[in-house]
Amino acid sequence: MSSTTTHRAAAAPRKIEQTGQQKSALAWLTAPALIFFVVFALAPLVGVLVLSFANWDGIGAIGAAGLENWSSVLSDPGLYNALGLTFLIMIVSWLVQTPISLLLGVFTAGTQRYRAALAVLYFLPLLLSSAAVAIAYKALLDPNFGLAIGLGLPFLAQDWLGVPQLALGLVIFVIAWQFVPFHTLIYQGGVRQIPKSLYEAAQIDGAGIIKQFFHITLPQLKYTIITSSTLMVVGSLTYFDLIFVLTGGGPGNSTRILALDMYLRGFRANLMGPASVIAVILVVIGLVLALFLQRLGGKDKQGSQLEGL
Repeated sequence: MSSTTTHRAAAAPRKIEQTGQQKSALAWLTAPALIFFVVFALAPLVGVLVLSFANWDGIGAIGAAGLENWSSVLSDPGLYNALGLTFLIMIVSWLVQTPISLLLGVFTAGTQRYRAALAVLYFLPLLLSSAAVAIAYKALLDPNFGLAIGLGLPFLAQDWLGVPQLALGLVIFVIAWQFVPFHTLIYQGGVRQIPKSLYEAAQIDGAGIIKQFFHITLPQLKYTIITSSTLMVVGSLTYFDLIFVLTGGGPGNSTRILALDMYLRGFRANLMGPASVIAVILVVIGLVLALFLQRLGGKDKQGSQLEGL
């Protein structure tokens, strides 16, 4: 047996031992994250699932309810009204926020100084809480004391929160105003990852700005668009605080989405069982939508967004 063969035979057990040590170290590194996930995500989810089959007013003893909560909630027309409003706000918000965020992200990705200054102004709504934004808009659009009177703008003197269509449109507008900066930041980072050589080659071929946008920028932002859309769509299931402060679900039930319906059933009517049913429905819808959007990215989930390279 040659010395080379002997050396390889001796090195093989060492490599296996090192691999085992690396896996053990990796397991210890992931343990805190796993514990955090189990304690703060998995355990509450299991608790909500159990409560959906129980009767509880939030204070007294918990009693078994079987499928009573599920049958009562699923047979309630209010659930389907809230579900329809949730998807309506989700779809319209996506249609409004995505093109605006994409264009602003492309614009702020430039290196000019004035674009950096404008980017700071664009991101200001991101620093405010949803409750603060709702309170500010509620005061500004008050037909008696708001901008309509202060600036003498009669077209703003509408009963924004008293007419169902106006209230729903206002909710979508305020949501877009607050969250467009966040998605703009995502698209800005995505645009800055695109190599300049692609644009330089397109310019040599005589492609203008519009052609570069549709043939280079958009295709290269495929995974960024999917990521932003996932956050936008799944996040729309949790628009509770803004709508609660701004409209309270009214007028009537015109802005009572699922998240708000869950809160009102659980903490206003003290029906924790039916509220838990809605919570489970929200989780299922969120998981299905997230998986669907991730499937749009294709089978190669580890692939780079720089497909042309």
